[in-house]
Order: sequence, then C-alpha cells, then structure tokens
Amino acid sequence: MSQAQRLFFNLLDYGAVRDGQALDTPALQAAIAAAHKAGGGTVYVPAGTYVSGSIFLHSNITLHLAAGATLLGSENPADYPIVDGRWEGTDQQTYAPLIAGHNLQHIAVVGRGTIDGRGACWWRRHKENKLAYPRPRLISFTACRNVLIEGITLTNSPSWTINPVRCDNVNVDKVTIVNPADSPNTDGINPDSCRNVHISNCYVSVGDDCITLKSGKEDGGREHLAPCENVTITNCTLAHGHGGVVIGSEMSGSVRRVVVANCVFTGTDRGIRLKSRRGRGGVVEDIRLTNIVMENVLCPLTMNLYYACGAWGDETVSDKQAHPVTDGTPRFRRIHLSHITARQVKYAAGFLFGLAEMPLEDISLSDISIAMSPDAEAGYPEMADGLELMCRAGFFVRNARGLRLHHVEVTGQLGPALTLVDVQDVDLSASATHTPDAGAPVICMKNVQGAFVRDCQASAGTDVFLRVEGANTRDIVLNGNYLARARQALVIAPEVPPDAIAH
Repeated sequence: MSQAQRLFFNLLDYGAVRDGQALDTPALQAAIAAAHKAGGGTVYVPAGTYVSGSIFLHSNITLHLAAGATLLGSENPADYPIVDGRWEGTDQQTYAPLIAGHNLQHIAVVGRGTIDGRGACWWRRHKENKLAYPRPRLISFTACRNVLIEGITLTNSPSWTINPVRCDNVNVDKVTIVNPADSPNTDGINPDSCRNVHISNCYVSVGDDCITLKSGKEDGGREHLAPCENVTITNCTLAHGHGGVVIGSEMSGSVRRVVVANCVFTGTDRGIRLKSRRGRGGVVEDIRLTNIVMENVLCPLTMNLYYACGAWGDETVSDKQAHPVTDGTPRFRRIHLSHITARQVKYAAGFLFGLAEMPLEDISLSDISIAMSPDAEAGYPEMADGLELMCRAGFFVRNARGLRLHHVEVTGQLGPALTLVDVQDVDLSASATHTPDAGAPVICMKNVQGAFVRDCQASAGTDVFLRVEGANTRDIVLNGNYLARARQALVIAPEVPPDAIAH
C-alpha cells in the first residue's frame, strides 16, 4: 500500500451501505479510527446517501464529502449520545452533535457534498416539550485548534448548524446553509468564546439568526467565561433569519475586535443586531461594519441593552431608570458602522437603546442610506419590554455618549428622520432626509447634552428642521447649515433652558 493510500480512507472500504436506510455510523467511525491510527488523513465519503448518528473526529482528520454525497442525520435520538456540552451560553448536558470533536487540532469538514440533519422530527419533539436535553447541533467542535469547514451544504439542522465553542483559528468558507424559516433555533454559524475566526463567502438562510457571535452566559460563573475575539465576516449573503450578523445576547465573556464587510442581507428581520441585558456583564467593543447592502428587513441596525427574550416582565431587565453599575452591567463601546444601504425597511431605520447607567459609548454611523417601505405595517423594532410600535420610523437613539452621525440619510419615513434622547456629545453632519414628514421635525432632540449640528440642509417641504425638548438639554450648537427651505429652522420647547442653544 502506497503512502497516499495509507492517508486516504474510503468509507466504502469500512462497510458503508449508502442506501439512505441502513445506519452507517459504525463505518464512519471505523474509517475515522483507521485514519487516527495512521496518524491522520482524509476520510472520503463518495457519492451516495448515508445515514448516521453522532460521529466523533480525531486530530489531523479531514472528513471529505464528495459531490453527490449526502449524509443524513439519524432520526433516532438513541443514535446521539448524551455528552457534556454547551447550549445558549450555559455548560450542560446535551445530545451530541452529528459531527463532533473535543480538544482536537487540524480538523476539517470539506467537499461539495451535503449534510442533511433531518431536523423536522427534532423540531416537533421540541415544540411538544418531549426532549430531556437540548437538541443536537449539526457540526460542533469544542476546545479545538485549526478548524476548517469548507464548501459543503448544510440543511435541516436540528438546532444550531455550525457551533465552534472555545476554539482557536476557525475558518468557515464557501458553505451553504439552508434551514426552513419556521424551524426553531436553527442559527447558521455561531462561534462561542472562539478566537481568530474567519467566515467568508457563505450563503445562510435559516430559522433564527444567520451568524451570531457569543461568549457564554453569567449562569456558570464568570471565572469560566472566555471572550469571542478577532473575528472577520466577509463576502456573505444572509437571508431569511431573525438577524443577519448578531452579537449576543450571550456575551458575558465579552466580544471584541470584529470586522464585518462586503455582505448582502435580504429578508432578515434585523440586519446588524447587538443585544444584551442587565446581569449579563461583559463588553462588546472594537466592532467595525462596512459595505453592507440590505433589502426587505424590519430594522437594519439595532443595539438593545434591554433584551427581554427569556426575561419578559423582569423588572430589573426592563426598568429604564439607572441602576448601580456592577460586574453584571453589560457595556457596548467603540462600534462603527459605515457605507450601509437598506431598502424596503419596515419598522425603523435604526434602534439604538443603551442602559441609563451605561450608555452606548463611542458609536458612529457614516454614509448610511435607509429607505422605508411604503406599505410597511407596524411592529416592534427589538425584543424589549415597554416599547412602542413603530412603522417607517427613522433612527431612534437613547442613552448614548459620543455619538457621530455623518452623511446619514432616511427617506420615506413617518415622523422625524433622527430622534435622540438622553444622548451626550453628539457630532451630526450632512444628515437629514429628502422626504420630510409634514408636521414632524426632521431631527428631534430631547435631553441632549453637547451636540454640534453642522453642514445639514433642509429639503423643500420641511416643516421644522430641529425640535429641541427636555429640561436637561444644554450646549446645542448649529453651524454652517442651510435651513432656508424649512418653515421653521428651530423649535425650542418651553422647558429647555434659555441658554441651551447657540446658532
């Protein structure tokens, strides 16, 4: 046997039936074991249909699914052992993933084949509360280094589709993920507490968030948390999910140094979505998102620190008054979004809501163009208690410090294009709307402290360009604006201090 043959392990040589009926788990595991014994190699899955329960890789193994090969997940829960795992940020026992590995290095799942999790039976059991453990993920590796997932098509995952946990150097490239829009918790790609992650050239259409960065939940003790950091997401098309690119809500270990570029979102509920709440702790920081085009989304940009899913009605989570800052106070800072276009937007151009005790910090939006859908219905821009319904609203920002809005344009909105509440240190330039709503100001500021409004124009038909409200408003400066076409350039509410505005 040649050296090449010793490193190439054809599944058919290990008893695979490939008829779509017989269980081929033993053959797969035997081929993996043979490759492991040889010191590593490629387990080759030729064209055909194979049924398998959980399989466990070893270090230095590549699982290669040829074009025409389909790996079907077993529909029998007994084929998925119960293992120590992690689900939604908490370490707990779960059904093992279909393809799993722990504490490995140099592993890969590649090829032009398909892995079909046949998740319908799992979704049904989940909805009927008939599962004692969280459902299997399709591919999940824990504490592994140098991971490659490339070229394959993944569909009908029982729960999350690709979920590396505490891994280093993860590459997901040219992968297609398609799960039904109504399938529960079938996120696409969810790196959790991973370092050095590269996601590129993927198509993702799922029943939950498309790509989500996580770092654990506060439940297991903060000493066990680790950040998700050094992440790039490029050249992806994201469709029909609850969120396009999402951070949180399990981010207690922090998420930092993330770049998202050159992506298209179509039909996602939210586009770029950052979410957390009191108790989670952790920091989301040093995030850059650029060159993104969206269509038919409910709300393109959200940052929500009152995220209520799993905590609806919790007064600590929902209270809009300031609370003491503790290690459970989450923090979002140094987040910069640029060159973003969104069309056919339904609820709001953007919804950014920081905590009263920990405002969003150092946030910039530049070269942003949002166009609302003329036939949109009202809905909630985010999942939080106490929100009002929105329909074709502009940008809403509350509780922020160090906010820069440069060349931000909203068209087709109802009400103000920009609403700023309880915001400090604002630099607003060349931002407005070409479609002012009759009877509404273009910009509304309430209890804003320190704002420089410059180089803006009032379009024809503008009723009021800027309305200022709130007894805590101060240090508002207007300079270099062309507002002659507005019926009123500035309206100041009675409670605003007389020396709060300079123009």
